[in-house]
Order: sequence, then C-alpha cells, then structure tokens
Amino acid sequence: MEEMGKKCDCDQCQLKTLFFSHIGTDELSDICEIKREENFAPGEILINEGEPIREFIYLKEGLVKLSKRTKNSKEQILSFSKPFDFVSLLSVFSSDIYKYSVTALQPTTICMINLEVVKIFAQRNAMFAMDLMSRISEATDKIILDNLEIKRKNLKGRVAHLLIYFADNIFNNSEFELPVSRREIADYIGMTTENVIRALSEFRKDKIIKIYGKDIQVLDMQRLEIISELG
Repeated sequence: MEEMGKKCDCDQCQLKTLFFSHIGTDELSDICEIKREENFAPGEILINEGEPIREFIYLKEGLVKLSKRTKNSKEQILSFSKPFDFVSLLSVFSSDIYKYSVTALQPTTICMINLEVVKIFAQRNAMFAMDLMSRISEATDKIILDNLEIKRKNLKGRVAHLLIYFADNIFNNSEFELPVSRREIADYIGMTTENVIRALSEFRKDKIIKIYGKDIQVLDMQRLEIISELG
C-alpha cells in the first residue's frame, strides 16, 4: 500500500461530478484539502471485515471484490466494484464495523474522507443526504439484482453471464484478462471449480471464446448472450 499526498482540482474533482453536486465550491475545496488517496496492488486488502469504520471511501481507479467470510471461514464473493463506486457504503451508516472485506484485483487507487466530516455535511445539507441515500440504495440493489440474476441460471448460463459482465461492464472489450481465479468464479456463481473449468472448456471447444491462461477473448458474443439467457 502506498499513500499519495496529491490534492484534487475541485473544478474537475470526481467527488463533485459524481456525488457532491449539491455542495458549494468552498465546501468542496475544504473536502479536497482533507481527503487522502492510497494505492493498492492486486491482492492487497483495502477493507478488512470486522475493522472499525472511520473513512468514507470511493474507488477512483482499479477493480476490487467485496467478500464476506462464512461460518466455516470460507470466502463468499458478494460483488465486484469499479470506478467510481463507493465501496464503503454498505456498512457505513448501519454499523460501527465493516461487515465485509474489499480486496484489490488490479492496481487500485481509493479516495478517503473522514466519515465524521461526511456525516456533518449530511446533517447540514438535505440534498446531499438524499444523494447519499441514493448511492447506498444503488449499491445494495446492484448486489441483490446481480445475485438473483445469477441464481436463476444454470451452470453454463452463470459462467456466460460473468464473462459478459467482465467484457461489457468492467473492461469494455471482448478480450481481457480474468481478474479472478476459476475457484473465485465458482465461489461467486455458486458452482464447483471443476464445473467452471468444464464450462469454459466447452465454450472454447465450441469456438465461443479463446483462452490463453487467464486471458479470455470472446469470439461470439451473440451465442454467449443466448447461453447466458437460456443456458
């Protein structure tokens, strides 16, 4: 983990355009003066389940996974987040500690603001508070809807759904490096690692994708979409 001491240009700040549109320029300048940025390498943990919540965090660059430990200490992936998701929102007002972990899957930069400062702004500014609640609802809805979508599919449909998600929503490219292992894919979609490997092999055999280790190239997006929908 590497800490960065850069200050933001408030006229161009993502915080203003994405979230703090109802905060004045002077107030935003104050936030920019106290915010911190940190870099994380792939595999590094941004947030540990059980840690006290002290910061308001959003993802500026990179890709992360949100996960939770089950009773038998197995990791259960809840969701993936990309810029400019607010990765601390799920627990930030409902608990004093994080109920999940966040781990970098790619080189990642986060922006952090002291949580008490954010709470003060929410108390003073009703429109800011409404924006905050809207973002919390969006983050929650995304996890619920994604999990429901996956659960209604069979094995091949689940694997196809995740490949489409990475291609269209994360990388915006039909060729990409899988940011997670076969085991993590299996964990996320609720299947065995062997079944995931088998499905990927069948997609390759049917010339729907090409596989080069962790590199995936989608050759036939239309067929992959049909499999995602119908299995």
